Amino acid sequence: MAGLLQDRVALITGASRGLGAELAKRFAAEGAHVILLARTVGGLEEVDDAIQALGGKATLVPFDLKQHELIDSLGAMIFERWGQLDILVGNAATLGSLTPLAHADPKVWQTVFDVNVTANYRLIRSLDPLLRRAPAGRVVFVTSGVTQTNPAYWGPYGASKAALESMVNTYAHEVAGTEVKVNLFDPGLVRTAMRAQAFPAEDASLLPEPQVVAEQLMQLVTSTCTRHGGVFRAA
Repeated sequence: MAGLLQDRVALITGASRGLGAELAKRFAAEGAHVILLARTVGGLEEVDDAIQALGGKATLVPFDLKQHELIDSLGAMIFERWGQLDILVGNAATLGSLTPLAHADPKVWQTVFDVNVTANYRLIRSLDPLLRRAPAGRVVFVTSGVTQTNPAYWGPYGASKAALESMVNTYAHEVAGTEVKVNLFDPGLVRTAMRAQAFPAEDASLLPEPQVVAEQLMQLVTSTCTRHGGVFRAA
């Protein structure tokens, strides 16, 4: 029986651990060929092993998303090898440091925006032609609830996610007349390394596992998805 994503090609950033890794395994189990981007080669290889155990297929692309010129070449690389891209999930992000805004290090600020905003702009720029060619192109970028609450000490990260939301909603308006569906996904509280970095004293066992949250994002990438624009928040 064909899976929900049979014969589709999906690219996932931040795919070496946490939500990205679980999405990769879930997509592959549904028949997609997954292209996995992350900095950590060892982590990517572990995800690849899990995908192979499921009978799925993955291509590993280890590089740092701050290398924006490499992102620019992704579209051509994917077209030459597969001739298609059906799904893009921009999951990778960096927290930076939690500190009063007036004390934020300019280098940390720049890194947070390079990864959380500019890299995603470059992904859209590089991959938009392929996504528009797809019969049912699906784009999801992962955001955060901090854009709603603007908590103290989260300045660089919160501002970057607010910028991401504005950018992605603009893109959604621009492709509204096509078959591409573009959405933002807020996973809420989830047991990830970033969450542990932000809240080291928190009891992680009380948080949902990444695979539980990944299941909710799945509905945004199927060909039957009609949702377009705005933020989908995990239950």
